[in-house]
Amino acid sequence: MQTANAFSISRTLLFVAIAFAFIPSAGFALQGKPQPVSLTATAIPSPWLWEDEIRAYERSDKLNPPPQGAILFVGASGIGKWRSLQQDFPDYTVINRGFGGSHMIDSVHYADRIVIPYHPKLIVIQAGGNDLAGGKSPQQILADFKAFVEKVRTALPKVRIAFLSVNPSPQRWALADKQRETNQLVKNYINNDSGLDYINFWDVLVGPDGKPRADLFIDRLHNNATGYKIRAQIVRPHLGVADHRPVAGIASHVEKVK
Repeated sequence: MQTANAFSISRTLLFVAIAFAFIPSAGFALQGKPQPVSLTATAIPSPWLWEDEIRAYERSDKLNPPPQGAILFVGASGIGKWRSLQQDFPDYTVINRGFGGSHMIDSVHYADRIVIPYHPKLIVIQAGGNDLAGGKSPQQILADFKAFVEKVRTALPKVRIAFLSVNPSPQRWALADKQRETNQLVKNYINNDSGLDYINFWDVLVGPDGKPRADLFIDRLHNNATGYKIRAQIVRPHLGVADHRPVAGIASHVEKVK
């Protein structure tokens, strides 16, 4: 009897020892596993990241309601940093609703708040560069642009939408092939819809050496004043007939609330 009990105890201790032997390796595997939440947050900004800017725009709208039927510029920081927008188009009523380092899907998410309420006659959107830098594919950007078009047109079926191409920059030149692919995919989609327009902003930013002109960038990523003047020249032919409306009291840009 004692021999049986001893055997039973020995067997139990053996099982316990084996179990503990696996615990450190399992713990190591868990610690070494990439954290999906962190990776997702880095590659794909969550919409809440831009709440401060969106709310600032909404407060501005309450104080100075923008007129209906204006030209709306929306998208990422390439639009948001266009401080001279109103001066570049003095004969048009323009609204700037660019925000942060946003992705195309962020404009989809916030369309109910900073696009549709204005009932613009034309929307000029530029987004996609941050998407590629964050790891998204050109195909995903096209899908998100289609989602933007569908959402806006559900509420505003007659509005024209112009896509300002993803532009090259010294900082992101390694992504040039994906940027070109994105532009081509969106252009092909736009060519089949008479209510959409494609604005090529790529060629004018590339020098004789085939690389981005460093003299048109303030920080190797965003345009400087000269770059924005060129941008305005490229965009103007796509804006249609000037409206000559008074623009007093209309803010073309709202700083992010600190």
